[in-house]
Amino acid sequence: MSQGDCRPGCGACCIAPSISTPIPGMPEGKPAGVRCVQLDADNLCRLFGNSRRPVVCEQFGFDMALCGERRDQALERIAALEIATR
Repeated sequence: MSQGDCRPGCGACCIAPSISTPIPGMPEGKPAGVRCVQLDADNLCRLFGNSRRPVVCEQFGFDMALCGERRDQALERIAALEIATR
């Protein structure tokens, strides 16, 4: 997996961080640790490539240091970053 390539079916960035901007189906955004309503059963974003996808989501890219080698590492690390930046 190269820098910039998300792990298919991970979805950690759609669960762990808070999102303060509106998301279709979540007009108040979403709290940290809450699964985004736009995340499907395969942990893929239903809004990927759609103009309704929040800018913050478009700008969140894969980074090996943050996402690690496994989904559980990504969830833990993104959650820790969320806490550290409150």
